[in-house]
Amino acid sequence: MNTKNNSRRRASVEKIEKAFAQLLQDRELKDITVTDICAMTGMNRSTFYANFMDIYDLADKIRDKLETEFAEVFRAEGNYHESGSALKMFTHIKENQLFYSTYFKLGYDESHQVLVYDIVRAEQDFDNKHIDYHIEFFRSGINAIIKMWLRNGCVESPEEMAEIIETEYKGR
Repeated sequence: MNTKNNSRRRASVEKIEKAFAQLLQDRELKDITVTDICAMTGMNRSTFYANFMDIYDLADKIRDKLETEFAEVFRAEGNYHESGSALKMFTHIKENQLFYSTYFKLGYDESHQVLVYDIVRAEQDFDNKHIDYHIEFFRSGINAIIKMWLRNGCVESPEEMAEIIETEYKGR
């Protein structure tokens, strides 16, 4: 039986997601078809449609999955600024490079807030002035660094990337 969480169905979904992510590295979303994905995975269209309504639904579900996983990385700490959080973040991104490249290529970073920003700390650090600007500066800076790291093939280790971020935020 093809129930929602059985291992065979999960494996099919993972294959579809990976094929989609690989195709998206060289094409625009509008140029990817279900036929392309089925050809890459060797699956039938019915398998695709049993799991997704269309290509856009697939893209949205990948976004939701990444955002949920990303939030889990920080759930124990409570926010990004805690010790070791940058290392956890960069380790997770390196382990999931293809999907994070996909996330950024789809432009989800512009419309969704993935990083948890410590507003209480920002209010203290910046005397509660212009907090929205500080949040945007922080979010945009982190996203730009992650995108650059991904574009360069994650050559630097997660430890090196965490050190870069921590050095940038020293004293705050």
